[in-house]
Amino acid sequence: MVLKLHGVSFSTCTRTVAVVAKELNVPYELVNVDFAKGEHKSPAFTAVQPFGQVPYIDDDGFKLFESRAIARYLAKKYAGQGTKLIPTDPKEEAIFEQGVSIESSNFYPSAIGFGIEKVFKPMRGLTPDEARAEEHLKTLASKLDAYDVLLGKQKYVGGNEITLADLFHLSYGQLLVQAGQADLFESRPNVARWWKEISTRPSWLAVKDAA
Repeated sequence: MVLKLHGVSFSTCTRTVAVVAKELNVPYELVNVDFAKGEHKSPAFTAVQPFGQVPYIDDDGFKLFESRAIARYLAKKYAGQGTKLIPTDPKEEAIFEQGVSIESSNFYPSAIGFGIEKVFKPMRGLTPDEARAEEHLKTLASKLDAYDVLLGKQKYVGGNEITLADLFHLSYGQLLVQAGQADLFESRPNVARWWKEISTRPSWLAVKDAA
């Protein structure tokens, strides 16, 4: 049975799962969830995903939500094919976990905060809070200064091989670029090198516009 990915083709979290599947050479079927009709809040959907958010997967009856959890599950289940996305050496795995924590604590909060104000609110016809958006950018710039130091010592955020820690940056990084903030990456040499490498991977190019 082909993995079923219940989500929205343009959603950041759906594309996070999609890029991981592509890296692992795992075929999937996108089952579109119609937000306009409120399908994500329907009893059938919330019976699986009680928060009414996308995506979730159905892997031959095994259902799982939260994109990072799904990514880890796929990386471990299909560890013998495609790209190795979670190290097994204890020290390398510890550095990988450090990288995952860096993304969730130092990149994601400001990236999604900016995205909410400058991308998602306008999509819903709401007025963005410009001061809040600017504060998120200021915070993110400071965090990326630290990224530049880290990436001067190792090739990727999670070590010297690409891992989930890097792929987790792609969807919201792309959102920042599309919102005119490419300089956040390009103005820092080590970050620029890293971002160019991960954002031009065939797996991401295949799903960056639609999962």
